[in-house]
Amino acid sequence: MVALLVLAACSSDAPGATTALTTGVATAVATPTPAATAPSAGVPAVPLRDASLGATPQPPVVPPVRVQVPDLGIDMPVEPAGVAPAGDMALPDTAEVAAWYEFGPAPAAPEGSTLVAAHVDSATTGVGPFARLRDVAAGAAVVVTTADGTTYGYRVQDVVRVPKDTAPVGEWFDRTGTPRLVLVTCGGAFDRRVGHYADNVVVTALSSGG
Repeated sequence: MVALLVLAACSSDAPGATTALTTGVATAVATPTPAATAPSAGVPAVPLRDASLGATPQPPVVPPVRVQVPDLGIDMPVEPAGVAPAGDMALPDTAEVAAWYEFGPAPAAPEGSTLVAAHVDSATTGVGPFARLRDVAAGAAVVVTTADGTTYGYRVQDVVRVPKDTAPVGEWFDRTGTPRLVLVTCGGAFDRRVGHYADNVVVTALSSGG
């Protein structure tokens, strides 16, 4: 099986199980802090942030609904996802659908990372489209479509494979800095003892202006 996934729990042996990113998130509103490096079963553990009242009202967020990487033949629906009970980013059961972290930036945000993750494979659907991310080249185009029909173009800056226990999760969920798209899936060897892959494959792409 292909060994890929940016989340902690990308297990191919758990049909129906919701894999979560290794993002230690326990609440929906959290200011990114250095993420814990504890391995998870899917994506990265979500960083926590203070959900205080009185924050400046923000404009309505338009969620992404589709992600495409034409060079790799990737064309996937995207669903909003929050945090699983274990504190990881929740993912759809199938490897055929990607998840957008709904408590973080969206494509129209003026800064920060729009994070989209998916299982590398699943027991029910087999190897998924994001398994191909390990082969993406720098400069490749990525297109994200939002619910209002707007398309956002990006160019791949880099693709890296990092061990889940040392993954820079805080960067993936960052709400500041240059607007960017971060695609995450699993990679490396599958460890049947813990039920997930050893690494995350992470693609970072910057806006191409359309």
